[in-house]
Amino acid sequence: MTKEKKARFKVIAFFTAKNDQAHISFVHEANEWFPKIGLKQGFSYDTTSNWNNLNPDFLSEYQVVLFLDTRPDNPQQRLNFENYMKKGGAWMGFHFSAFALTPSSYPQNWDWYHNEFLGSGNYGSNTWRPTSAILRVVDKKHSVTRRLPHTFKASPNEWYRWENDLRLNPDISILLAIDSSSFPLGTGPKKHEIWQSGYYPVVWSNKKYKMVYVNMGHNDIDYEHKFDNTNKTLSYTFDNEVQNRMIINSLLWLSGRKKK
Repeated sequence: MTKEKKARFKVIAFFTAKNDQAHISFVHEANEWFPKIGLKQGFSYDTTSNWNNLNPDFLSEYQVVLFLDTRPDNPQQRLNFENYMKKGGAWMGFHFSAFALTPSSYPQNWDWYHNEFLGSGNYGSNTWRPTSAILRVVDKKHSVTRRLPHTFKASPNEWYRWENDLRLNPDISILLAIDSSSFPLGTGPKKHEIWQSGYYPVVWSNKKYKMVYVNMGHNDIDYEHKFDNTNKTLSYTFDNEVQNRMIINSLLWLSGRKKK
């Protein structure tokens, strides 16, 4: 029987879970997985879909903020988050939380967040369909990559390419990238959805802030209804021991706690 630990820090996860069944599936999975891990690792986990809670009073109750699937769009919410991070707040974002494409429903109209904080700029393209990739540890000394093998197979995911080359940004620490052994990556059907080569960071941190961005967070879904008509989830992000270790490492590092 696993011994439960007393909560030493509090995590709050913001989510929307309204667009794309893959993202909705991930949010539901995350909201089941994190509380269980919290009992083992010593943190409490709360959630909210009310982005007005992105304010100083509410955030003061928590040590780590997660964005599971989207970002705030309201100017005051955005300013509150920027001030929170500049005053030493801790954040971890998944997959679609970094998405920005002009024109789209999520345009790049928040320069601080996409260009300075994340450093990635606009979304460029993605692989399809969701596929496992071999990931390579780039920074072996960082707490996020502690005790990770040099390479490991990630859960299936829709992998993103970005406008900006993060290797050229001195503030960005790339922690994990897609290993060349993954290519070709994706199954299409469109040719541009299958990556043949290139450099693709998938986990990174900004040295000016206490933050980690993780590109994982898109489960595979039965969009074509080959099995039934319920948009059945075909893969799970947290069904991966090594990848989970990286996420736990990230949370503990962000909180200032150490794994025992």
